[in-house]
Amino acid sequence: MSSMSPLTTQGGHSAQVNMLLIINGLTLPVAQMGPDFVILDTPINHPPADASLVLQVDQSESRWNVHLPKGISVGEERVEIGPSV
Repeated sequence: MSSMSPLTTQGGHSAQVNMLLIINGLTLPVAQMGPDFVILDTPINHPPADASLVLQVDQSESRWNVHLPKGISVGEERVEIGPSV
C-alpha cells in the first residue's frame, strides 16, 4: 500500500508569454531568449542595427534596447545581441 498522495493541479496557472524583436519597424517573433542572444522563429537578412526586445508575460511588459552587432541572416536562427550603443 503506497502512502503517496496523488498530485493535484487545482489553481494552476499557465502564463501567456510573448517575445518580440523590433528592428526598424519590423516585428519578429522570438522563440528563445538568452543573456547575449535571441533565437528567431523566422530570421530575415538585416545589417547590424539597434533594436528593441519586448517580453510580455500575461499583462506585464518589459522592453529594452539592444544592439545586433552582426545583424540577422536568413538561415541563422541565433542572433547575437549586446548593449545598445
